[in-house]
Parts: sequence; C-alpha cells; structure tokens
Amino acid sequence: MRLIKKYFPILVFTALLCTSCGLNENPPYDLKFFHIMVNEASSVTVSAKANMVGTYNVYMSTPATNETVTVTYEVIVGDGLKEGVDYRLLNKENSLTFLPGIYDMPIRIQWMPNPVDPAKDNTIKIRLISNDKGYSIGLPGPAQNQSILTITKI
Repeated sequence: MRLIKKYFPILVFTALLCTSCGLNENPPYDLKFFHIMVNEASSVTVSAKANMVGTYNVYMSTPATNETVTVTYEVIVGDGLKEGVDYRLLNKENSLTFLPGIYDMPIRIQWMPNPVDPAKDNTIKIRLISNDKGYSIGLPGPAQNQSILTITKI
C-alpha cells in the first residue's frame, strides 16, 4: 500500500505527459487578410466640435513574413461634409505599404470644428479595396466584416 502511495503521483504525471501531446496537431492558423477597425468596431463617431487628428489603422493579419505588401483603399465622403471645412485627409495617397515586420499602418484625418446638418450624410467611409499579394480583405468569412470603417461626424 505504501508503495502505491509513493509512486502514484509519478504514475499519474507520466500518464498525463504521454497523452498530452500528439503527432496529429492542428496546422497553424495562417489565413492572410487586411482589416480596418477602431477598438474592434467598424463604425465610430467624431464630434462636430472636434479639432484633432484621427488615426484609423489598417491591420495586416498574417504569420511573420518577409514580403512587402501594398493595400489600396478608397475614401467615400457623404454629402454633408466638405474637405477643408469639416476635415482634411492627411494621407496623400490611397495606398499603404506594409514593410516586413509592420502589421498596422495609419490613415489620418484632421477633423475641424464645424456644425453639421443632421439631415445629410455626415460620414466618411474608408473601404479597403485590394492588395498586391492577393490577401483577403476584411475578416475571414462571407460577410467580410471590417473591410469598411464608417466615421460619422455628429
């Protein structure tokens, strides 16, 4: 009986050790995609009184890579906002280049204080269009969530 008590913990540990690892492990998650979000959301608001620069990050989700990848996007402005009065796009191009080791890149918009007409479309939408490596746009799945970020000036 003493012998069993003495070696029981060792036997249990050995049994767990032998069964905890297997050769048939699942392959790593290696989908490659781009998405845009703010605090895990696809839409945000900014005050009509704001006088600030908003930073909206595009994220590349991929295993570590040595490739340089360029993603293109478009900015769709609602009829209630005017550039130079309500906002100013600070990025000069409609593409972002992700160098090796870089996994997020900013799109910056300078917001200017100016009242908005609530009856109009006071949104700016940043829509990811494509990339030069064929990675998916938006989160995996048919809905392609987080392929568009909607910013509403209120």
